[in-house]
Amino acid sequence: MELFLLIIALAILAETSYLVFKNRRTTITHTGRRKLYVDTSALMDPRLLTVAQTGFIGDEVLVPRSVTHELQLLADGKDNEKRARARAGLETVRELERVVYFDTAIVSDELDHTPVDNRLMELAKSNHGLILTNDYNLQKVAETEHIDVLNLNELALALRGEYLPGEHARVKIVSAGSNPHQGVAYLRDGTMVVIDNASDRIGQEVEIEFIRINQTASGAMMFARLSHSNDVGRSDRRKTNFSNRKPLRRNKTSNRRSR
Repeated sequence: MELFLLIIALAILAETSYLVFKNRRTTITHTGRRKLYVDTSALMDPRLLTVAQTGFIGDEVLVPRSVTHELQLLADGKDNEKRARARAGLETVRELERVVYFDTAIVSDELDHTPVDNRLMELAKSNHGLILTNDYNLQKVAETEHIDVLNLNELALALRGEYLPGEHARVKIVSAGSNPHQGVAYLRDGTMVVIDNASDRIGQEVEIEFIRINQTASGAMMFARLSHSNDVGRSDRRKTNFSNRKPLRRNKTSNRRSR
């Protein structure tokens, strides 16, 4: 009985220690939202606003003044590409303030000679917040400081389809499509694939090449065509079948009569 109580006490202690450690890294505010500090690279990424408008971000979004200052310097720079992206980043800050799923605020911090990335990590660490960035190096450094990081590139990679246009795969044609010449197959994740000129291959496993992806709110549908390797395989099978045919024997009686 004492051993059983000791095990329960140790389990409770371990759970409490884990929660304390977790709360030290990321603190939930009184509104139930985390503090999310956004860096320059994330603001210059047009995907940020798209993701924010879907409602997937429910945190308290904080943009340090040093970050907007860096965007302003880039917007006034000589590099045309960086200037355009920086101006788009400043516009993103304004648009984020209009998103209803979270509150966006400009955080005042010292505009000294401290690098912006270092300032961002100081803010996140001192306020037990997270960093939203596309900067791989910043992410790795922040992780060594035990700061949680959200990376838009990792999100895009996680949502990436199993196949992209130009890639090949082997699928089984299970039914005909809406077009009389189309066949329908399904990938392992359930994605429907519509294949041109495959209506006569129902029940067969074929190799296909993906052409395009139709992504909608209801899901994804992929379009493909039969790979040339299917034609090669079919011609090889025809040659094999022809070579295996036995030669026809002439009737000796008919030959004699013809003479």
